[in-house]
Amino acid sequence: MEKFAIGLILGALGGALLVTNNYKMRTLVKKSQEEVQAKLDELMDEKIRAMEESAEETVDSVKETVKENVDKLKSKVQKEAKQ
Repeated sequence: MEKFAIGLILGALGGALLVTNNYKMRTLVKKSQEEVQAKLDELMDEKIRAMEESAEETVDSVKETVKENVDKLKSKVQKEAKQ
């Protein structure tokens, strides 16, 4: 009977420790997952911002180039018209 009682107590303590550790592990894993997700979100936001800025710069550059080419063509047309 004593062995059974000791085994029961040890089993209960071991089970309680496992449950506590599992809860701590689940909490730790959940926290780690949230941290990783937050970092990934931050990195993705930075990449998206960089891509948007690059796209805006490209659009501005293209507009400038088109404007310059239009001005050149107008001046050529005016020269040809004078001749």
